[in-house]
This record gives sequence, C-alpha cells and structure tokens, in this order.
Amino acid sequence: MTKSTTNQKLSPATRLAQALHFRDTETGAVVPPIQPAATYARNENYEVEKPYGYRRDGNQTTAHAEAIIADLEDASETMLFASGMSAANAVIEHLPSGAHVVVPKVMYHGVLNQFKMYHARNRLEVSYYSASNLDEMAAVVRKGETQLVWVESPNNPDWEVTDISAAAKIAHDAGAKLVTDCTGTPPCVTRALDLGADISFHSATKYLNGHSDITAGVLSVREVGQYWDDIWTVRNLQGTVLHSFDAWLLIRGMRTLFLRVEKATKNALAIANHFEGHPKLTAVLYPGLPSHKGHAIAKRQTGGQFGGMMSILVKNGEQAAIDVARFCQVFYPATSLGGVESLIEHRKTVSGDGFPVDPTLLRLSIGIEDADDLIRDLEQALARI
Repeated sequence: MTKSTTNQKLSPATRLAQALHFRDTETGAVVPPIQPAATYARNENYEVEKPYGYRRDGNQTTAHAEAIIADLEDASETMLFASGMSAANAVIEHLPSGAHVVVPKVMYHGVLNQFKMYHARNRLEVSYYSASNLDEMAAVVRKGETQLVWVESPNNPDWEVTDISAAAKIAHDAGAKLVTDCTGTPPCVTRALDLGADISFHSATKYLNGHSDITAGVLSVREVGQYWDDIWTVRNLQGTVLHSFDAWLLIRGMRTLFLRVEKATKNALAIANHFEGHPKLTAVLYPGLPSHKGHAIAKRQTGGQFGGMMSILVKNGEQAAIDVARFCQVFYPATSLGGVESLIEHRKTVSGDGFPVDPTLLRLSIGIEDADDLIRDLEQALARI
C-alpha cells in the first residue's frame, strides 16, 4: 500500500512521464531498477528494515508503480495485483458471506460471471441493473443492507456511460460503497475518486500498461479503513501482488499513457465518424459521437478524451460479423484492449453463449496506428461479406 508524495505543482503528464521524477541516488539513472527478491534479511537487531519480509508483501518496484498510480488518481493509497481479475476478486472476497451487492447486467464477463457464481452458491446476494440506468440502480439498492455498488463506465462492450457522481450519491445514501471500473478510460482522463467513487478499479493490463505484455489489476482509494486492510489481507494470502518485472514493465508503459490515450482517442473518433451510418452496419457504439446517448456525461467525466474503445454492429447476422473480424488485415483478431496495436473481436464468441451481447457486435480497441490505414482495413473487410 503506497501513498502519493509527489510535487503537486507539476502537471500529471509531467509527473507520469518522469515516473515521479525518478533518479537513482547511487548512479543517477533515470529508469527505475527491478527488485526481484523473494525474501528480505533482517538487520543486526533482528528488525525488518522495510515493510517487506516476503514477496507476497510487495517490494520496492511494485511500490513505485503503486505510487505513480496513486499520484495519477490523487489517491491516498493504491494496491497492485497480478491481474485485473485478482484485483476484482479481492474486492469481492473481502465482503462478508451473504452481503448484498448491486452490479450491471452487462459488464466485463469475467467479473460478471464471478458475481453470478457467488450468487448461485449463496456466498453473495446480487441484484442487477441496466448499465447507465440510475432509476434501475436506485430501485435495487437497499438502504442499510447493500454493501457494494459496482459501476462500469464506459460499459464493456456496449459502451453505455453511467453518471458516476449520481451513482455515488445513490450508493452513499444507502450506506454502500461505490466501486468503479473505468478501464476503458484510464485515470489520465477519468478520475473516478474525484467523482465520488470509494474504490477505483482498473485492469492495468490495458491502457495503463499499453503494450500487451503484462497482466495487472489496480485498486485506489481516498479513505482507508478496515475494509482496505481486509482487501490487502486477501492479496497477501492469495499471493496475487504484482510481480517485480511486471511492475517494471507497467512503469515503462505508464510513462507514455497521456500520449497513447490522446492518439487512440483521435483515431477512434475518426473511425467512428467515418462508419456512422455505414450501409453494412446497424450501429456504431462510441461515446465520443454526439449521437451517443451518453455523450454529454462522457464528455464531462473525461474532459473530451473518450478513449479508444468502440463497438460496431454488422448487418446480415452473426456469421457476417465473424467474417469481418476474419477478413481484417491490419486489425489483429485478438482479445484485450488498450494496447498500441488495434484489435477486433467477435464478443459473443469470446464471452460465451451465456453472456448478454448482440451476436453481431464486434468490439474494437483502437491503437495508435495511422487512422486511414485502420479505416481502409475495415472497409475492405466489410466489402467482402
């Protein structure tokens, strides 16, 4: 658990680019080192010199990455995990048996499936609402009973936008904590804690790292307490702290976060504008389009940096959508998002038959390539179906 201590007079982009102005005191190196130790010797008085006794406690490299994200989120403390799922699992596992939680009907399928499994096993009581629908959320939240409200905004893979401040009021009025997953718009553009979230969750595998070469998850908070200690205990017992080399790669990736997200947003907006109303598509789902029903909220919550995630719905059925993904030559037909390379996936194939997604939906993660190349690639793929 790491606190932010950086000079707040510098802009977030400057602090991130310099990894909190890192400079090795012995060598002058401007790149943080990797500390791979699994165990730590005590001093001559048999005392622990740092807050690390064993690898599951964390280490200096992971703590540096946590400090960078805490600074970016303006959080008091941040915890890194070995994957986004392990971070989400720690939040879920810290809840007492039988706790009531409220989650979207459609969200990242891995976390949604875990909530459904825990509900089926009577480990948790789960109520559902339609993403972005605050009336449905308020209707299922129980005052004095609900302990956790989960918001994913923008919602994956439909890219619905939920008003986080309004959701926070609903949760807090009921005595619940609000967890936000804003992985699609990382904290360089959406600072959920500023909007009232109690826990900000991100799959750091995605935009924060940005190079498709690690898995990582992160939780950040403003207020700590027993619940935060309990989450740390889950991480420690399960051994899911982010490993040193992955933390080092994450630091490397975060230094270009602002540039990558800016370019991905620019590309995504160009692609969305080009394909909106396309004769072979039934819809383009992207909050950056003024026609998107959540556009105004997304603009307010991101400052106009809508990110690089969108979906398209292809005419002529599921096989036509799969064929578009197959026929692309520049887009990679792969799962994940937030990397420098553009990806396309048929979401129903990846998430399975039980996931509530339109079978004609293709999820696009727009990277930093030339936008015209990406547009031409999609055009030729659509022309072939």
